[in-house]
Amino acid sequence: MTTTHPPVPLQPYPGLPLTLTDVGEGRPVLLLHGGAGPASMTAIADHFAAGRRVLTPTHPGWDDTARPDWFAGVDALVETYLDLLDDLQLHDVLVLGSSFGGWLAAEMAVRDRGRRRIGRLVLMGAIGPQVPGHEVRMPTQAPNTPGPSPEAIRTMLAYTGPAMADPKLLHRLGRVAVPTLAVWGEDDAVVTPDFGRAYAAAIPDARFEVIPEAGHLPWREAPDATFAAIDAFVAAGDGPA
Repeated sequence: MTTTHPPVPLQPYPGLPLTLTDVGEGRPVLLLHGGAGPASMTAIADHFAAGRRVLTPTHPGWDDTARPDWFAGVDALVETYLDLLDDLQLHDVLVLGSSFGGWLAAEMAVRDRGRRRIGRLVLMGAIGPQVPGHEVRMPTQAPNTPGPSPEAIRTMLAYTGPAMADPKLLHRLGRVAVPTLAVWGEDDAVVTPDFGRAYAAAIPDARFEVIPEAGHLPWREAPDATFAAIDAFVAAGDGPA
């Protein structure tokens, strides 16, 4: 049976409650969703919860949660989630981010240098850096496929700005000091595999894996290949706690 931890009242700033799902036991995993919202991470949470403690926050503004106008910009979320790891006294955390959540995860790793809150990093179809010659295409909601709603897109743009990229991030990624895996769908229409290769190349010793017959959310289209790549990467770092 998967353990569900009792809810902790989280309010990183006055008037800004933070919704957090916290299940399982063991080494911690922090899952950061993209525009499709926290429900898009359910399969990943279920995959890890059998042997790890899995935390999935809802970024303020998604799923009808509060986001005051002043709470904007990627840095607001990044500092909130780094503080969350401190408040919960977590270290050696596996941080996995998808799409916009990958941007947050990468920026967290840049800022965590030397603090050891983050132990390993997985980026899946991540946006964030400005890569010359590679535009980020706005994700769309395909028929019969859960995706970002128009409201979610508006909320995401409040954090990312209209360019959906940070021109300085590609250069700062050289400060990432934890093992990193970049997982990309072969048919990703939001950020191409070439974008992903440039992303991974900017991170020291990062591994890059392309998942055949998969798109922007590869664990949906090709779950076996996606989880095999992630599990092999995670297992390589599973020494004594």
